[in-house]
Amino acid sequence: QVQLVESGGGLVQAGGSLRLSCAASGRSFSSYAVGWFRQAPGKDREFVSAISGSGGTTYYADSVKARFTISRNNVKNTVYLQMNSLKPEETATYYCAGKVGLVTRGRDDYDYWGQGTQVTVSS
Repeated sequence: QVQLVESGGGLVQAGGSLRLSCAASGRSFSSYAVGWFRQAPGKDREFVSAISGSGGTTYYADSVKARFTISRNNVKNTVYLQMNSLKPEETATYYCAGKVGLVTRGRDDYDYWGQGTQVTVSS
């Protein structure tokens, strides 16, 4: 089992950048694929990006490609999401989630979730 804690959210102007972190506790972190999802008020939780346990495979939602970069450091048990050129419509609570096995885009595939970190992008 793994516990996940997000950090790095905050208030940023449109066009700005933030780097989110997802710190994991527990054993065998490299066995877990990790995904980032976000949920705006009144909307469903949507996929943003995901990375395999080794870091060799990454996925992105079309809306964030070329602006967001996911990475991980398995020595530090941390996954990062670098977000550039942020837009006001990307204001949401951002969650990281973990699963054993292959990396996927499906929200329902992930078993372990953090509490979320708020990202607010002002226009």
